[in-house]
Amino acid sequence: MSHISEPVSAQYKRAAIIGGGVIGISWAGLFLARGIDVVINDPREDIEDLVLAGLDEIAPALAELGLPTESLSAGLSFEADLAKAVADVDIVQENGPERLELKQQIWQTIEQNAPAHALLATSTSTIPATAIAEAMQQPERLIVGHPFNPPHLVPLVEIVPGKQTSEATVQQANAFYAALGKKPQVLHKEIPGFVANRLQSAIFRECVYLVAQGVVTEQELDDIVTSSIGMRWAVAGPFRTFHLGGGPAGLPHFIEHLGRTMEASMWPALGNPTFDDATVALLTEQADEAFGNGTVEELAAERDRAQIALMRALGETPDAGNTRA
Repeated sequence: MSHISEPVSAQYKRAAIIGGGVIGISWAGLFLARGIDVVINDPREDIEDLVLAGLDEIAPALAELGLPTESLSAGLSFEADLAKAVADVDIVQENGPERLELKQQIWQTIEQNAPAHALLATSTSTIPATAIAEAMQQPERLIVGHPFNPPHLVPLVEIVPGKQTSEATVQQANAFYAALGKKPQVLHKEIPGFVANRLQSAIFRECVYLVAQGVVTEQELDDIVTSSIGMRWAVAGPFRTFHLGGGPAGLPHFIEHLGRTMEASMWPALGNPTFDDATVALLTEQADEAFGNGTVEELAAERDRAQIALMRALGETPDAGNTRA
C-alpha cells in the first residue's frame, strides 16, 4: 500500500467507518482510493450489498478526480461488532443517526476499544462534540469532522472542536483531512448547524418563500442561482464579493452606501415560510415537473460531472499522486 501524504501518511493505514449510509459510503470510497484500508460497521443485514453498490456508483467521480478505482473494494471489510471494528484502526469516522443518546453510546464503546493513537471524528451535522463527549472518559479526543455531501467530492470539511477537545486533536484532524485532498476549515466555536448548513438553510428558506409566493418556479429559481450568485460565490465568497462591490474603498464603503439600505429595506422583507400542506404540495408538483425526467441517480451523476469540471477549472481537484499503488 502506498501512502496518502507525508508526514501523516504512515499514521493512517486502516479506518473504521461507523454507519454505511450515503455519507459512510462516500467516506469509504475516498479513504480506499487514498490507500487506506476500511472496515465498515453497520447493523443492517444487507450492508455489504449496499456498500458495494454505492462504491460502484461513486467510482466514476473518484476516477474523474484522478484517483484509482480499480480493485477499490480490495481493502474493504465488514465487522458488525463495534468493539471489534475499531480495535485496530488509525481513524474512526462515525456517521450514525443524529440521536444524541445513541451517539453517546457509540462513542463510549469506541473510546474503550479503539487504539490510543486513533483520530476520533464524528460526521454529525447537528450535534456538538461537547454534548457527544459527555459520556467519554477522554473528551479531548473527540472532534467533529463534518463533510459537505458528498464527502468524496466536495472539498469542505468543517472541523468543530468541543469545549474539551485538545489542540493536538484539532491539528491531527486538520492534517488528516488535508492529506485526503480536502479543504478543512476549523470553526472557532460550536454553533448549531455549523456554518455551511446554516448558510444553506437561510438561503433555502427564502427560496421556499419565493416559490410559495408565486414569484418564480423552482426551475426558474435554480436557473437564477446557478447563473448569478452560485457562479459568483464559486470564485469569491459573499464578503469578498461585497468588498469588491464597494469599489476602491472596499467593504466599509459597501456597508455605508448599500449595506444599510439592504438592512433597512431587504432584511425585513425576507420571507418566513412554513412547510404546510399547501406549500409541500406546490414544491412537490414543481419538483416533478422540473426534475421528473431523470432518476435521482442520473441527476446526481450529472451534478457530479459538472461539479468536477468546476473544481478542475478552479484548481480545486485534489493531488492524486498520493494514492494506492
